[in-house]
Amino acid sequence: MDQIGAFLPLILLFVVFYFLLIRPQQKQQKNRKEMLSKLKKGDRVVTIGGIHGIIKEIDENNLSLRVAENISLKMSRAAVDRVLEENEE
Repeated sequence: MDQIGAFLPLILLFVVFYFLLIRPQQKQQKNRKEMLSKLKKGDRVVTIGGIHGIIKEIDENNLSLRVAENISLKMSRAAVDRVLEENEE
């Protein structure tokens, strides 16, 4: 019983770390993976680098982003930070 009492603070510290750090990070990664899987042609997106554009073409790993008239950039699907809503610019 004395040995369990010695490890109790360590176990409690791990539980606190799990709920404050590990679990939220896993949830954020899950949400990001879901967002990337739902990308489709015509979505308005912002990349990690801050480039705004509309998805012109998309495949499993890459996409073509129209950033201006007659200007498209080919980039990794993972470079997308977020999808803009209709009222968001």
